[in-house]
Amino acid sequence: MKIENICVAGSGVLGFQIAFQTAFKGFKVVLYDINEQALDKAKEKFEEFCKIYQAQVGATNLELQATRDNLTYLSDLAQACSNADLVIEAVPENPRIKIAFYHQLAKLAPSKTIFASNSSTLLPSKLASSTGRPKQFLGLHFANQIWIHNTAEIMGCGQTDPEVFNLIVSFAKNIGMIALPLEKEQPGYILNSLLIPFLQAATDLVVNEVTDFVTVDKTWMNATGAPMGPFGILDIVGITTVYNINKIKADKKKDPMAIKTIEYLQTQFIDKNKLGVSTKQGFYTYPNPAYKDKDFFK
Repeated sequence: MKIENICVAGSGVLGFQIAFQTAFKGFKVVLYDINEQALDKAKEKFEEFCKIYQAQVGATNLELQATRDNLTYLSDLAQACSNADLVIEAVPENPRIKIAFYHQLAKLAPSKTIFASNSSTLLPSKLASSTGRPKQFLGLHFANQIWIHNTAEIMGCGQTDPEVFNLIVSFAKNIGMIALPLEKEQPGYILNSLLIPFLQAATDLVVNEVTDFVTVDKTWMNATGAPMGPFGILDIVGITTVYNINKIKADKKKDPMAIKTIEYLQTQFIDKNKLGVSTKQGFYTYPNPAYKDKDFFK
């Protein structure tokens, strides 16, 4: 099987990045979302990403026009996946939403179509039965700022066909990613197994009023030489993603710290539409966050 036609389901922070990068690398891409309003927001991002790719990737006007020509926007799922060789699911990080989406997708997609989830926390085996094609299902996780942090973690489950797994490894390389295959299931893959505890520890310090977020970032950056601290990273990841991860812990385990964290994120950020880099404001204000200022450590 050859992968040529891609459907990316979900036009949020990562969904749009995946669609743009894949189209930029010459694949025909349909970007699906549940309504035209969501897709209009995605279309608005296109010119912004063109400028980013020109500045940071060296993209030419010809390449960006080809990217535009490769991208189609649809709010009808049946139409969006009708010719897809691969559907990359990037819907909200909520098990109920993802399972409902796969039940719907399974009825509409051609039998040839491979399904891949960009979930950062859910194991493929937890979603496989809802896909109707567990042999053609696996995880394909991208990092934010995909054009710079070009990692693609590929994780199957016990039912994933090895040929499908290898095909997705090749596809990841073809869209300019460093393919990172996992030999067995691991919650959080590689990146988030390392990153989430780090970000959680930083958030706990602030939510528990031990210190403020600027001091946490100064500590980390000065002590390790890192270019940004955990709260700069949180703005890139997106406040909504961090909220959803803690919401799952709060709902399932009644974790007191997770409950406290989601209340903090809801009132201080989500209610104020301060969602991180995507809205130009999160812990920092963009495009010129304070941690990049030469006087940040004074």
